[in-house]
Amino acid sequence: MTAIRAEGLYAYYGTNAAVNGLDLTVPDGATFGFLGPNGAGKTTTISMLTTLLKPTAGRAEVAGVDVVSRPAEVRRRIGIVFQESTLDQDLTAAENLRFQADLCGLGRREARGMIAEMLDMMELSGRSNVPVGQFSTGLRRRLEIARGLLGSPRVLFLDEPTTGLDAQTRAAVWEYLGRRRQEQGITVFFTTHQLEEAEHCDRIAIFDKGKVVTEGSPAELKSIIGSDLVVLRTEDDALAAEQLSERFGLTTEPAPDGLRLRVPHGPTLVPRLCAGLGVTVLSVTTTSPTLDDVFLHHTGSEIRESGTKTRTLSDIGEGMR
Repeated sequence: MTAIRAEGLYAYYGTNAAVNGLDLTVPDGATFGFLGPNGAGKTTTISMLTTLLKPTAGRAEVAGVDVVSRPAEVRRRIGIVFQESTLDQDLTAAENLRFQADLCGLGRREARGMIAEMLDMMELSGRSNVPVGQFSTGLRRRLEIARGLLGSPRVLFLDEPTTGLDAQTRAAVWEYLGRRRQEQGITVFFTTHQLEEAEHCDRIAIFDKGKVVTEGSPAELKSIIGSDLVVLRTEDDALAAEQLSERFGLTTEPAPDGLRLRVPHGPTLVPRLCAGLGVTVLSVTTTSPTLDDVFLHHTGSEIRESGTKTRTLSDIGEGMR
């Protein structure tokens, strides 16, 4: 079964293609993530899949329903957490959820139970009667996620879902979403520029300039890089670089923290490197490939925590590819 399917999906703003020929298949019950910087077209994609924006070309189905010809039916089958807050600031937390429950057609008893569960899960029970206008950004984000889960949607769309949340609450949100997935088979589709958040995905689509650059599980994508990053600091880095080249055939790149090099099976090779150098080693660290490495490999840039792109391959040097 397929939760989301897109074929040749385009979205133009004037002459600029925000989404450029997207083909996408998301199976039922999966956690699927769009990983990319701000401006890549992630929010535009969600807007089309949730019927908020009509595609310029192509077609898409969500929960088996065409987003253009049957938008009302699509909306009955989905939940949405927007990147920007859409809560009513004058209503309390409980009133915001009750309003959403009415829109979802929930009965009074069912709604009361679900609202209590959502508020408790997001640690908002003590603030249920507080106007949302008095909430911090993080508290509002928690309430928006709770609202998106009301009505047991088949597909939950999350646009940068944990913005403003602390690490503990972020972990609790993902634990709860994982439990809902297992119990109800809900499909979670979310956009993010946070690399650690993408690790929660069954599959990731790296999205840049309106296109899917590559797709796979986190492990599959990182296996493309293959090599570990070793950072070596010695008493004479210039001499160490020469010896690493001559004795081991390794290419290094100078960096503020020492010499950087990519090698397979870094933890196994490091003792040999240290023993084979005629230079005193002051420190050495080994890091396995990350999703940032994958993004850099496929797009030529890294992602900052702010969501913007930063260093390019030319900045880092050919030896660090």
